[in-house]
Amino acid sequence: MAMAGSDRLGKSIAVLGTGANGGCVAADLVNAGLDVTLIDQWPEHVEEMRLNGLTVEMPGRRLHVDVSAHHLCDVCTFQRRFDYVFLMPKAYDTGWMAHLILPYLSEDGIMVGIQNAMTAAEIAAIAGSDRTVACVIELSSELFTPGLIQRNTPPEKSWLGIGALDPAQQARLPALRDILLNVGRVSITDDILSAKWMKLVVNSMSLGPVAMLGLTPFEAVNTPGAREFLLRAGSEALAVGQQLGYSIEPIFGLSPDEMKDTNRLLEMLIEKLAGDIGPTARDCVLQDHLKGRYSEVDLINGHVAVEGARLGVAAPANRAVAAVSARIHAGELTPDPANLELAMELIDE
Repeated sequence: MAMAGSDRLGKSIAVLGTGANGGCVAADLVNAGLDVTLIDQWPEHVEEMRLNGLTVEMPGRRLHVDVSAHHLCDVCTFQRRFDYVFLMPKAYDTGWMAHLILPYLSEDGIMVGIQNAMTAAEIAAIAGSDRTVACVIELSSELFTPGLIQRNTPPEKSWLGIGALDPAQQARLPALRDILLNVGRVSITDDILSAKWMKLVVNSMSLGPVAMLGLTPFEAVNTPGAREFLLRAGSEALAVGQQLGYSIEPIFGLSPDEMKDTNRLLEMLIEKLAGDIGPTARDCVLQDHLKGRYSEVDLINGHVAVEGARLGVAAPANRAVAAVSARIHAGELTPDPANLELAMELIDE
């Protein structure tokens, strides 16, 4: 699916955070013949990529590429600057990683936050709004074995939306789109922050709630009781976003006309996501629970609950998801469908 724009020739790219999604993006760009440096904080993953390359398993095919992989501690030895930095760690690692790579971003370079949650303002505060582009991504992948990624949505089923925070950067978006077309379909939006919030709405339904139940999104959407809970969490997030001034912005490659049916907006979004990623895909929060890692739930459902409390918009379902997820991370609970009853009890308190 390589698609090159003339502006991308000779451009240097760093992908900072080459876990599941970051590794997929990096592999596609390397496969397209671009100059890509991979940087990651998992030592075994870096060493495996150095020795044997990076393998991405997808439905019906496999991609294997030799890569230039580096540990975080290698960054201080770099003698080059990058035209593009694709920032792809967990959302809670955004600030310090942006500071880490900033000295290696070209003066006219762009830092692109390809992440969950509302990280654009944090990146802009570090790199400057004139060197920041925000991105929304629909890409499902899993990483449990160093050097080996399971990608559930191949490029033809992946989507990215990009937008500038500074109008002066708008003219540079087509060149960035040409690069990212190697990863999936790409849309340019004039209201990227609303698009980011729309993705947060979807994530509020599809990550924390699904993971606390130990289900896949496909299973949860088709489970009575669970489906209603997901939609309640999404409805709360949508209401909070509207109070914050965000509009309903098309994501996932949907057209504005397809988004007009607001009576089924949330159902349409969650059903599309579940259909795109397939019945067996495990979301990133469930993967974090299985690995004993801190997840992004506090920056998604927790953020909705905090902002809702500040604005006077009730968000009890999101607050319950954050509370149950915290107990899972603490080892007090395990992901299980029985956690739905606990979450409902927390809502009723």
